[in-house]
Amino acid sequence: MSKTLIRGAKVLGGEPQDVLIDGHTIAEVGSGLSADGSEVVEADGKVLLPGLVDLHTHLREPGREDSETVLTGTRAAASGGYTAVFAMANTFPVADTAGVVEQVYRLGQEHGYCDVQPIGAVTVGLEGRKLAELGAMHESAAGVTVFSDDGKCVDDAVIMRRALEYVKAFGGVVAQHAQEPRLTEGAQMNEGVVSAELGLGGWPAVAEESIIARDVLLAEHVGSRVHICHLSTAGSVEIVRWAKSRGIDVTAEVTPHHLLLTDELVRTYNPVYKVNPPLRTERDVHALREALADGTIDIVATDHAPHPHEDKDCEWAAAAMGMVGLETALSVVQQTMVDTGLLDWAGVADRMSFKPAEIGRAAGHGRPVSAGEPANLMLVDTAYRGSVDPAGFASRSRNTPYEGRELPGRVTHTWLRGKATLVDGKLT
Repeated sequence: MSKTLIRGAKVLGGEPQDVLIDGHTIAEVGSGLSADGSEVVEADGKVLLPGLVDLHTHLREPGREDSETVLTGTRAAASGGYTAVFAMANTFPVADTAGVVEQVYRLGQEHGYCDVQPIGAVTVGLEGRKLAELGAMHESAAGVTVFSDDGKCVDDAVIMRRALEYVKAFGGVVAQHAQEPRLTEGAQMNEGVVSAELGLGGWPAVAEESIIARDVLLAEHVGSRVHICHLSTAGSVEIVRWAKSRGIDVTAEVTPHHLLLTDELVRTYNPVYKVNPPLRTERDVHALREALADGTIDIVATDHAPHPHEDKDCEWAAAAMGMVGLETALSVVQQTMVDTGLLDWAGVADRMSFKPAEIGRAAGHGRPVSAGEPANLMLVDTAYRGSVDPAGFASRSRNTPYEGRELPGRVTHTWLRGKATLVDGKLT
């Protein structure tokens, strides 16, 4: 088995150390380690973190390979420092059976750029009427533990209760896309001053907050786990904070774009800023950052939502919702959380590796950088500054809101169980 010595890396942002990888595992962590027989990577003070884990990725395969495939999506993930991603169920066909989740799982294994853990649909066809084959998906080769109708809300309280009861039996979790559909009919952006001035249909904060309030109470009643996808409002933060103070088993995620961008950008009518949930206000952005810092929001998840050119390069009302995010997530988190002093790099490792792996039960990921642990690692040059150029993305789609924007940090290396998937910023 090959050996790799990472020399002089700031492990979780601490003092420079050497890390020796032997085969699939970390052999030693210390100073002045021997490089005999090893390939040497000079870290030069770059920050070494455990491989990132994304609990919310859209890989589009099967059915929308024009947007993304498991291969291109996992290459994008490796480029962004990820060693594991959870693939959402809104594919064609929907991942609501053991057969479909196993297909996605095996494609991830074949391509080898990162581990792919499929998320199973909560309801058949994402239609919200009948529970999908939750038990069969869990017992399949894919070992599904996270279930979500993301893209749609499980708005029927009875169906949501039954799902929470069902997954409790095997320690699963229901990840809710919190959007009351009746309150968001025809919605095009955040409901507020900007939507009123532009005359665009508003997506009110209460449409998110009312579902979260209902679901944390259902989770408490059932004694099960619920996870809130892409939380986006200050009011949602307060509900989750209250639920946690009450001992309810709820976790929540925030996307990088909701940590940085606001609804003021919609004034450009550029559909690249059209996303669900929508970009909110400056007040919401600061509330989300504070909540991520204090642990009310548990993790950062990308909601990587690739779309082909024709689905975005059109008038605002007709454009698809969503943004790609795997290749820029860490840079946005550095700008909004690290460079502002809200989190240190150990905190980033917690929110982007340890906690998402724990929530999703991703074995071998989100582990300490210490001897005997799997060598799922990534190295980031935190001093780098550069403009985002989507032409260089590994993703098949280019719908990034950051084109031309200067962001800090650049992932230079990624290792999946000791095998380099990214070297000097280039995929292997």
